[in-house]
Amino acid sequence: MDSPIENYLKRIHQEIAELKDGKPYSTIPAMANVDPDNFGICLTTVDGYIYEVGDTRDEFSIQSISKPFTYGLALADLGMDAVDEKVDVEPSGDSFNEISLAEGTGRPSNAMINAGALTATSLIKGSGGNGRFKRILNTYSAFAGRQLSVNTDIYESELKHGHRNRALAHLLRSFDIIEDDPTPVIEDYFRQCSVLVNCLDLSVMAATLANSGRNPLTGRQVMEIGPIERVLSVMTTCGMYDDAGAWISTVGMPAKSGVAGGTIAVLPGQVGLAVYSPPLDEHGSSVRGMATSQRLSRDMELHFVRAARTGKSAIRSTYDISASPSGIRRNDEAMDILRHNGHRARVIELNGDLLFAGTESMIRELSSLDQTIEFIILDLRRVDEVADVSLRLLGEARENLVAEGRELVLIDSDGALAATFEDVDREVPTFDTRTAAVEWCEDQLIAAYGDDLYLPSVVKVTDCPALSPLTGADAAALADRMEEREYDDGHVIRRVGQRFGGVFFILSGKISTSVPGPTGDRVRLTTLSAGMTFGELALGSDDRQETTVKAVGGVKVMVLTADAIASLESEDPRLAVELWKALTRDAYTRVDLYLRETAVRVRD
Repeated sequence: MDSPIENYLKRIHQEIAELKDGKPYSTIPAMANVDPDNFGICLTTVDGYIYEVGDTRDEFSIQSISKPFTYGLALADLGMDAVDEKVDVEPSGDSFNEISLAEGTGRPSNAMINAGALTATSLIKGSGGNGRFKRILNTYSAFAGRQLSVNTDIYESELKHGHRNRALAHLLRSFDIIEDDPTPVIEDYFRQCSVLVNCLDLSVMAATLANSGRNPLTGRQVMEIGPIERVLSVMTTCGMYDDAGAWISTVGMPAKSGVAGGTIAVLPGQVGLAVYSPPLDEHGSSVRGMATSQRLSRDMELHFVRAARTGKSAIRSTYDISASPSGIRRNDEAMDILRHNGHRARVIELNGDLLFAGTESMIRELSSLDQTIEFIILDLRRVDEVADVSLRLLGEARENLVAEGRELVLIDSDGALAATFEDVDREVPTFDTRTAAVEWCEDQLIAAYGDDLYLPSVVKVTDCPALSPLTGADAAALADRMEEREYDDGHVIRRVGQRFGGVFFILSGKISTSVPGPTGDRVRLTTLSAGMTFGELALGSDDRQETTVKAVGGVKVMVLTADAIASLESEDPRLAVELWKALTRDAYTRVDLYLRETAVRVRD
């Protein structure tokens, strides 16, 4: 199935590509000759899944997007107090290359403006045989999950034309913010801005920030949570310079832009976003990067106010119905069909919040299901909050499934998704319990891969599966000893504790069996339909009934009573032995079903 998220990204990429505002950065000549139509969008989740569309593998220089990562390395090296003495954490309200130094001390307002970034670079020291810049590059590479390199042409162009940054560095030296010769600091700062990345790299770097410093692709803990927390805080208030207020209002994610056209945004615990498009607005940010981020935040509900909870996978477990049958006792032919085709129906249990991250993991699972799976059962009983984006994406996923000839089935006792499918072309099967949903899917599979005989509504007692090992004459002889009974809907046929009352053969209708639960509520065990039997298991429990048996709708049965069985044993011992052999075989089959159903319930 096509992923609704991938389809959405393709749509907005096509729409936003029509924006022709802005111009590529031209102050550095080596960056001037770039195609303004280049445009890529990449999302990386905190569990390492990547969505990408457009020019996501074209390389460009990282520029100011380097600043948060160098700042984080300084914090990791020296601690917050030492770094705070050199660079503040307050928004400057100025553009990226303004002076913005505190009066008297010369301390830069924050590490996202150039003065603060130069200061952060100066704080990095060589270690373990690696010089300052090698350590910076290694850090960037660890965040990206691959070895990065420097574009020497851009570096030399920066070195030749970066007069304002030189002036800032010398000004910082005059205040002793930079404590040594500023020239090596300037050179390393220009090198870090000239590191080549692509849109995919930036999305992984952003996702590593979102994942508390652990790279979701490599699993490496690149940076501890303390520095990450501070970096994301400063990115929130200062990352977009003099446009930070508008950004946090409309997008609501920690972010950083670069004049080469890159933009990153971080939704902690959920996802890292990167956009690449060279044309810039008056604030030095990518026009299409801004538009894409605003659109995604609005449509996918990524603003931190909406997506405040940690984004873990919403999938609790997934399994096909062969591992977890409904508990309905079927005839042998139907059971054989389910053994061979039960894999065509799959249960996906969800839990927690269906915000963006939870929705993404659910949609990803749906999109990756094998084409042989015809029925997808979504169990929503443990879902707390459902965001609008979940409803939209699930509605589109359902349309895609139907187009492929597949069916979405819901376990939604609270009606959390009821409004999503009010206007669909055909009703979405929805059930209160897992057992009912699985039973419905079993019936569909039996009907599709068998025939009407496998789902009979009325069965002769001699055709009941429990008596199938007997000859026709023996089955008829037993039928002659039975009595017919009828029960209305809701009638309690057998109660817990009653003595053995005989073996009941269902001719038509259904019965349910249940036991008292730990809280006093009744726990349904199984449903039996036409052709099935009940009552005989009491013989294995000191002749006492262990379950309550209730009619579901009108039920007609034939009963081989306890007195009739006693007479049979004295009058026809051979037939009695054949009966018990047949019932024992049938009981073992049902116990196996009970055990598998109980295993699922224990896991729940």
